[in-house]
Amino acid sequence: MSDVSVLVAGASIAGPALAHWLRRRGAEVTVVERAPELRPGGQAVDARGVTKEVIRRMGLEPAVRAACTETAGACIVDAHGNVLETFRADADGGDGYISEIEILRGDLARVLYDDTRDQVEYRFGDRIAELAQDADGVDVTFAAGDRRRFDLVIGADGLHSALRALVFGPHEQFIHHLGHVLAFYSVPNAFGLDRWLVEYQEPGRSALLRPIRDATRAMAMFSFASADFDVDYRDVPAQKRLLRERTAGLGWLTRDILGYLDESPDFYLDQVAQVRMDHWWRGRVGLVGDAAYSSSPLSGQGTGLALVGAYLLAGELAATGWNPEAGFARYEARMRSFVEANQEIGRLNARSRDVPGPQAEPVPDFTGQWFTELVGRALNGVDLPEYAGVPDAGAPAAAAPES
Repeated sequence: MSDVSVLVAGASIAGPALAHWLRRRGAEVTVVERAPELRPGGQAVDARGVTKEVIRRMGLEPAVRAACTETAGACIVDAHGNVLETFRADADGGDGYISEIEILRGDLARVLYDDTRDQVEYRFGDRIAELAQDADGVDVTFAAGDRRRFDLVIGADGLHSALRALVFGPHEQFIHHLGHVLAFYSVPNAFGLDRWLVEYQEPGRSALLRPIRDATRAMAMFSFASADFDVDYRDVPAQKRLLRERTAGLGWLTRDILGYLDESPDFYLDQVAQVRMDHWWRGRVGLVGDAAYSSSPLSGQGTGLALVGAYLLAGELAATGWNPEAGFARYEARMRSFVEANQEIGRLNARSRDVPGPQAEPVPDFTGQWFTELVGRALNGVDLPEYAGVPDAGAPAAAAPES
């Protein structure tokens, strides 16, 4: 076993997934998370293409599938609820508009945490306050007051990564707003949802209800165009006011859905944005998932990028003998084109939701062969080495598939 110590910032999806692979490759892993505990709920996330193979290699396919939303498909409706178009979850090999593996973000985070908590040190309710690195390691001062030294530090703390800002520079250098805002929160299932997601669209905005495993509840989601998003992502009252303003007059069930806004325990709103960086590492500090290369929720592949990136980052670091320069560079080389394909899909989807007008870019033609090829690269356009010869402690017995 290696005596390499790694600090991971963030305990949502990318962080615990990376902790899984780092631990299997022999590292001693600490995960620090600003929140006092795991955040429940959240939007539904999907596993498509090569991401499903990563989950299988983790030994977590049974646990992930057991926590899936079991959504049968999606339908687009008019203001009166009449169905205009349908998409089935079993179409396109389970990798279509609705994925066969669809799970709430909080439920996937719980699966990953439960898988790693006995082998990994988790520090909830804490954060990195200061960081200084030299040729041999990284000195970290935690907000709780103690100082520790690690061989490597990895930021897996999302779109608004505090570690990225600390090491690489202000958010404005890297976050690119795509002109839309998403909001979602759980509501009572007073709408008769039965395993089908329902979406209503108007130019530049939409309302959506999706089923979750708890049939008594549902997840509501709104999107609206906003070129001038300037609300503090931690100011929830201001976010709720913005949501009400931008959805005023939106048809279908919007008024009824908004009626549950103030009593929801898990409201979240943020800009639809991407993170674009020339490099995802500096010295002994690297980034993974949304912190490095958010593709936006409109790509449908943020979770895939996080899980695949975690697998490759841990694998390349171990394969290079934990040499940060070589390991980070090889990880970036393997991931870059995969990331770019998914970010392009996110940008195209955002364009398709823009408000029509003389200044708007043309709506993409998603029926062309070019788009089919782009989707292929976004789903499967990355190789997953077996990393033969690299230490692998194996998947925990409790997470292994049943025989």
